[in-house]
Amino acid sequence: MRYIRVVWEHDFDEPVLIFSELDEEGWEIRKVQVYRNGHSEWADATYETDSVGLSEIPVPGVEEISSDPEFQAELIDADDFERAWLAAQAGRDPGA
Repeated sequence: MRYIRVVWEHDFDEPVLIFSELDEEGWEIRKVQVYRNGHSEWADATYETDSVGLSEIPVPGVEEISSDPEFQAELIDADDFERAWLAAQAGRDPGA
């Protein structure tokens, strides 16, 4: 498994922070999206909302993601992802 955190710099009503748990081929297993106001949503293979779902294509590496100036991606460890996951499910801001 790989875990990434992506900061998305923009002025839209879209997430500003995205956490993903990825398998060896880059497919998302679980995802957390955090909005500017601290609201978060999550998705996995059995649950998604109108605004968050798992990617339909493999997620590229952090270097490729970060090559777009709007995005800053980094690898994180499983514990960091798990904290974000549990906070999102509890309705807390995982970015705090």
